[in-house]
Amino acid sequence: MTELTTKLARVRANMRTQGLGAIRFRGVDWFAWMTCGGSSTVILSAETGVAEVLVTDEGAWVLTDNIEAERLAREELPGGLPVEAHPWTDSRPREAFVKARTGVGPVGSDRPVAGEFPLPVDLTRARSSLGPEELERYRALGRDAAAAMTDVLLAARPEWTGFELAGAGAQALWARGIQPMLTLVGDARRLPVYRHPTASRDTLGDRAMLVFCGRRRGLCANLTRFVYFRQPSREERRLAADVARVEAAAFAASRPGATLGQVYAALVRAYADAGHPGAQALHHQGGSCGYLSRDVVALPDTGVALEPHNAVAWNPSLPGAKIEDTALVSPAGLELLTVDPRWPTVRVEGLERPDLLVR
Repeated sequence: MTELTTKLARVRANMRTQGLGAIRFRGVDWFAWMTCGGSSTVILSAETGVAEVLVTDEGAWVLTDNIEAERLAREELPGGLPVEAHPWTDSRPREAFVKARTGVGPVGSDRPVAGEFPLPVDLTRARSSLGPEELERYRALGRDAAAAMTDVLLAARPEWTGFELAGAGAQALWARGIQPMLTLVGDARRLPVYRHPTASRDTLGDRAMLVFCGRRRGLCANLTRFVYFRQPSREERRLAADVARVEAAAFAASRPGATLGQVYAALVRAYADAGHPGAQALHHQGGSCGYLSRDVVALPDTGVALEPHNAVAWNPSLPGAKIEDTALVSPAGLELLTVDPRWPTVRVEGLERPDLLVR
């Protein structure tokens, strides 16, 4: 079976179980999943794009307007998903098309409107368990995103502003066909103050942090790196080592079947063991990911369980220190995706983790 036929079978099985006559996938995340990596995105920050996918027992179609139809069919969609276009000035033909194929049967959606039902939970779990083709796309994305990060921080200069570093990051991602959903920059002054520093006009100074969330073919790669234009102090090294140990505890707890709440609890214990009790309250700690930067952000009581071949990105932090990579959780163990062999590493609990880049 192809990736598309496998996914259509899953969707239809969930429709029958829930008594749904159709499902409409409107979000850019679900559109990408259903089209095997297609993109409905034009505005990068939009949650819904310029097209949706309609699935019934009898067929599946991409619904869009006449502006987008030809481009989507030629550049974004797999074979087996015909396009149904309507005038961009009038969406009523789209709704008439849907009604003609669903009748009065209940309709589900990832973003339900009046009268529609949320997606079945089993279908959400199925999306989290990435298939072979998705895994290969994710591995390629992880390598390219990490290489973009290395290129940028090898070229960075202390006199650059945060805007310039963020711009260089976005350019490096776009050059690899990766949409820059996020390019956070912490400069020397702001790093100890803010856990989530956005880019600013301040110069970088003697150290900087760069954070990426890059999206390609629907999948999201998250990673954080630090560059130093001087030797790190003993305290900076200590904090970097502490967040790496906290992350190691999260990775150790990240196994198929474990809940995100259980991983969060492991993080909390690790902060306390490292001498930073309560640090988890000052920044979110990450969670599961895949077709979103975070599908579910872990909280103390999050009961969502990790699936086989589920992606995660944990990001423990302390003042001026943070660590983050995207990894796959599988029965065989943990697989780090956002890895560039050029980046210096340090071994933490059996894993090679990113060290501070000292230039």
